[in-house]
Amino acid sequence: MPLESEFVIQNALISSTILKKIDGELSVHGISFTEYMVMHHLSMSALKTMRRIELAECIGISASGITRVIKPMVKNNIVEKEANPRDARQSLVKLSKVGDQLYRDASVSFEHKAKAILEPLSHNQLEKLVELSDKLR
Repeated sequence: MPLESEFVIQNALISSTILKKIDGELSVHGISFTEYMVMHHLSMSALKTMRRIELAECIGISASGITRVIKPMVKNNIVEKEANPRDARQSLVKLSKVGDQLYRDASVSFEHKAKAILEPLSHNQLEKLVELSDKLR
């Protein structure tokens, strides 16, 4: 098998394993990794607000996919939908106060699990892995 094919398969298996472990950790907070990523991107954005399509692109899902993720988050008061003052055809998604607190609480669990998962790597190995991964995005 060519090295490139082997890498793609290994990377898919690693991603799947990591996501299962992270999802398990975040389930204590009642959220999935995808919901955590929504909150993360909103938390990092100006005014904790983004257009739905921007959010979908950041997370790597479709526009309809982000709608399916956001719907229960709105119902649970984690995010709020707002009208876009610049374009009435597009709605904005904003992290609520409840969502901001949930994100901060879940981040403690997330960071703890991420450290545990990557513990076998030295700091230098992890830096190199991040550097190399950035080249593939």
